[in-house]
Amino acid sequence: MDFELSAEHLMVQRMVRDFAVKEVLPGIQERDRAGGMAPFIIPRMAELGILGITIPVRYGGQGMDYISLGLVSEELEAVDTSLRVVISVHNGLSCLTLLQWGTEKQKEEYLVPLAKGEKIGCGAFTEPGAGSDFANIQATARKEGDSYILNGEKMWISLATAADYAVATFRTDPQAEPPYRGLSTFIVDLDSPGITRGDIHGKLGVRAGSTGWINFQDVRIPVGNLLGEEGEGFKTTMSAFDNGRYTVAAGATGLIRASLEASSKYVKERTVGGKPLSEMQLIQEKLALMALDYQAARLLYLQAGWLKNQGIRNTRETSAAKLFATEASFRAASEAVQVHGAYGYSDEYPVERYFRNARGAMIYEGSSEIQSLIQADYALKKRRDKKLRRELPAYDPETWV
Repeated sequence: MDFELSAEHLMVQRMVRDFAVKEVLPGIQERDRAGGMAPFIIPRMAELGILGITIPVRYGGQGMDYISLGLVSEELEAVDTSLRVVISVHNGLSCLTLLQWGTEKQKEEYLVPLAKGEKIGCGAFTEPGAGSDFANIQATARKEGDSYILNGEKMWISLATAADYAVATFRTDPQAEPPYRGLSTFIVDLDSPGITRGDIHGKLGVRAGSTGWINFQDVRIPVGNLLGEEGEGFKTTMSAFDNGRYTVAAGATGLIRASLEASSKYVKERTVGGKPLSEMQLIQEKLALMALDYQAARLLYLQAGWLKNQGIRNTRETSAAKLFATEASFRAASEAVQVHGAYGYSDEYPVERYFRNARGAMIYEGSSEIQSLIQADYALKKRRDKKLRRELPAYDPETWV
């Protein structure tokens, strides 16, 4: 078992850290206050190759492995969660789902421009009345000749107003029992007639990112945009969540690190009674727990990434990484606010933003409660991973580059 990162991994890590720290960090406080993403961020990510980092070169990507995707996610969220969200929805929910389930024609038409960053993708799954209860989504897709007609609304969609394409799941069989058998997934051009979309304002966190809603009213798409087979929508979506959750876990690990680094810096500079705050044992205990959580969270997501590289199903491991890292990141951010005292309650210091941003990750991409149920099912042997018709391809350095 080798825990050492390769030279290629270290190169990616440095590149992304430099981008986030030098180009994004200087204006993040203002963008967080204003509640919007800077126009340069996504194009710059595309220029750096981040938006197609784990996609084979023949499909327009960088041909790097899944560990690289985790490292990118960690470095981006160490600066701001909104950066990692772009990776989660564009890379995890969109690109990797197309890589796994798309036909060659679909990959050429949609995956190539997404991997190159010429187009932006998102995942449109959650609805106003169905989040964790995904099997009961109500948006419909009705087959009519050589088209499907889409109707319904998707809510809490990251990059809803910034994306060009959506990987979206609809109900194609209202009578299916159990209900999850009646779902199908499609590639949708978000400029199609009948689509309206907008941004959601007033969010607790991830304010410097794009979150919105998408409404479908008699939207006609070609039958060739069906991703996988009709009735496979639950499987395609759950596999998309495996990839999205992996990036969330890795990103939350970066937020733990950021909370630890900010707290360590502050307690070395702050004095109480003539002594540095860093000499107080209760403060040291908080930092020690952050450091332990960081190491544990990092090992969990690296394990999941290693399994992905081998082409081994990793639903259990990715769920565990997501559950632990997101809970630990909120704990670390909360303690970081406490360490900073009254200053931590102000956006003068970044820990206030970390605290708000960390809270959402315990809800989206499958809430902590859902992850706990998944882990319990595995522990009780009530759940086992069945081989999918199309698995996410293992990383192959010879054919991916």
